[in-house]
Amino acid sequence: MRKFGQVSVTSTNATSFDPAEPGFGCMSDERALCAAAWALAREGRLAGVSRAEQKLVEAAAPLPEPNVLKGLDAAIRAGDDPLGETFASLRSAAQRRLRGATYTPAAVVEPMTEWLANHKRAARVVDPGAGSGRFLCAVGRRLPDARLVAVEIDPLAALTIRANLTVLGFDKRAEIHVGDYRALDLSPAPGPTAFIGNPPYVRHHDIDPAWKAWLRERAADLDLKASALAGLHVHFLLATAHIARPGDFGAFVTSSEWLDVGYGQLARDLVTGPLGGLSLHILDARMQAFADAATTTTVTAFEVGAPQRPIRVCRVKRVEELWGLSGGQSFKLEELRSERRWSTLLVPRASVPRDFVALGDLCRVHRGVATGANATWVTSQDDPRLPASVLYPAVTKAWELFGAPSGVLADCGGLKALISLPEDLDDLDATERELVGQFLDTARQAGVADGYIARHRKMWWSVKLRAPAPILATYMARRPSAFVRNLAAVHNLNNVHGIYPIEPLSEAALCRLTEALRDRAVLADGRTYAGGLTKFEPSEMARIMVPPPSWLEADEPWPRSA
Repeated sequence: MRKFGQVSVTSTNATSFDPAEPGFGCMSDERALCAAAWALAREGRLAGVSRAEQKLVEAAAPLPEPNVLKGLDAAIRAGDDPLGETFASLRSAAQRRLRGATYTPAAVVEPMTEWLANHKRAARVVDPGAGSGRFLCAVGRRLPDARLVAVEIDPLAALTIRANLTVLGFDKRAEIHVGDYRALDLSPAPGPTAFIGNPPYVRHHDIDPAWKAWLRERAADLDLKASALAGLHVHFLLATAHIARPGDFGAFVTSSEWLDVGYGQLARDLVTGPLGGLSLHILDARMQAFADAATTTTVTAFEVGAPQRPIRVCRVKRVEELWGLSGGQSFKLEELRSERRWSTLLVPRASVPRDFVALGDLCRVHRGVATGANATWVTSQDDPRLPASVLYPAVTKAWELFGAPSGVLADCGGLKALISLPEDLDDLDATERELVGQFLDTARQAGVADGYIARHRKMWWSVKLRAPAPILATYMARRPSAFVRNLAAVHNLNNVHGIYPIEPLSEAALCRLTEALRDRAVLADGRTYAGGLTKFEPSEMARIMVPPPSWLEADEPWPRSA
């Protein structure tokens, strides 16, 4: 059973509450959920109801039956979250993803709140993206005197916070801010403020340009640089660095992405700088702590203004190992600041033989072609709708490389074809021009010409192909990349990387380089996502260490991985 205020947690995803069970199943839509939350909140006994919440209440369904409210009340007091569970069931994953509404399981909430309560006494606790108030409900039980501050942008979620805090008797020492955490104006507190929660994960594509400008400006205030590609969780870390005062502390659970990627540099700079990082607990990539989010997870503990000290980094194989947020290996701040990737700090690396060089010193690693509409631009090699002159055999699926015998793609049998049309269609003869014209009419009617990539080409129909890469490589899988010698000289979509020697290499050297890459590449070289999924960006693949050209051209063995 999931308990927010008790120590025993037996499962990450288990819960005693079922939104479909009799009685609770009456909350079949958001209006009904709103009505139940408002009733449990004693019709706004917790002060400061926002206008957005009021509008929801005005449109709410009739109040549930008394026995239903009694059951909800009992479930909340027992440590369950029936309102939050219902909210998550009523909103699709796609809807919740726009605001980063991924609710944290108790197996993560409990050890984080225990650490917070034991680290030092807090006068106030702030949850920047409170959801249904899971962190604050747990904190409220552990810290009976602390003021509880919930910040939540979604008014319906805010109503569920009001209900949960009121039922638990925390309403007299709580406040709810319905709005964006980045705009929060927090009044002074009589003692340290603790920050805890799960900052919302929203990709940069869904962040307003004005907030991206805010990120750059606020980072510059701290003499730091920010990338517009940073996700919303990085925005929240920066906002915390500005809001917090010396002596304040906290713990956030986030996606692990910022540990490795270029646009996570601001987060790494904050942890080794203004936020005062204490520890990082990186959950094993094969363990999905969040049932409804495919992401790896890191818990970061910090204390603002504390004397600069090494940061402990701990790899967690089981979620139960989060208790105490202890253990790990200490890394000096200078070490961390010089590292580009933090997720592999504790991963043993294969030894690098003397004289080996980075792949990027010998080759360029390029993504394959992005068509913008594979359903249109990928077809069979004998498509009768088009002339053979515009059909180019290509690798379109990663498994086509995993299945290549002996790491060699000797022919194009069984592969699809990419359609690559010239920018000037008059280069085609009359028969070809007629076929292509009919094809383009169909594609235009399907809206292909209006796609993002098509609109940014010189001519929307001209999918430019790079020369076939001598070596092809998969870059995302739950196993090391497949490196394949491309004897068939086929092209590749952007789900496969192409490796191009800077200087010509003999056929023997190309085969030996392909073999060396299979021998040298390990999962630790890439970045890891949920379920053990590992991804190699071109720059990461370019850092794989391989034998120098003199060895590749020589007919002698080289040292293998240690």
